[in-house]
Amino acid sequence: MTLFNLLQEQLGLMTWPLVICSLLTLMIVCERLLKLLSSGSLNKKEISQILKDQDPQQSEALTVLSQQLKKEKNLAKKGMAMLFAHQHFSQHLREDSASIWVQDKRQELRSGLKLLALIGVISPLIGLLGTVLGLIDMFKAIALTSGSVTPNDLADGLGIAMRTTAAGLVVALPAICGAQLLGLWADKIVYRLEFTLNLCNLWLQGVNLPEKHKSAKNTTTTKPSSAL
Repeated sequence: MTLFNLLQEQLGLMTWPLVICSLLTLMIVCERLLKLLSSGSLNKKEISQILKDQDPQQSEALTVLSQQLKKEKNLAKKGMAMLFAHQHFSQHLREDSASIWVQDKRQELRSGLKLLALIGVISPLIGLLGTVLGLIDMFKAIALTSGSVTPNDLADGLGIAMRTTAAGLVVALPAICGAQLLGLWADKIVYRLEFTLNLCNLWLQGVNLPEKHKSAKNTTTTKPSSAL
């Protein structure tokens, strides 16, 4: 007996819908995990490392850097490449371009998560439908029994009813958890992308943000001592 035949014996008519939902959940979660793992992000130190030998006024050097970063798999580096490719635009136009690019990447990173959440919603309903069908079979068995009702007359229908409910919940839990957790991860990557592009846009305007933050931090730490 094959695995599918065994499942069909245990779950009845709801076997195909539950199997399809479980396979879709597994495929989407695995694909999104690989996508998010390959996206990556950059912190201020890594951004500074890329920009340390560059001059925002040297357009040719920035063009070469843009071509190099464009070949990287890291989304933040691709975003930097896009921004440097638009170095001749005004700051507002670069911000608009960066905003459109980030929105596109947000949709790309969150692709499939709505379907995953939908599976998490409909899987228990499919299990509930299987429960109702199992109870109907149980009542049919009772109706066909001429003598006293025995546990064997109830076992098949009641067993299918309970198993389909459990199977629906088993599919729904990883689908809902996966949709929420992967969505939070995608939002974090998008936030880091926005941070990286804003930092690079300010750098193109001649603002050295990391040093400014550092000096501001030192200023705030020395204020209480001077007040004392």
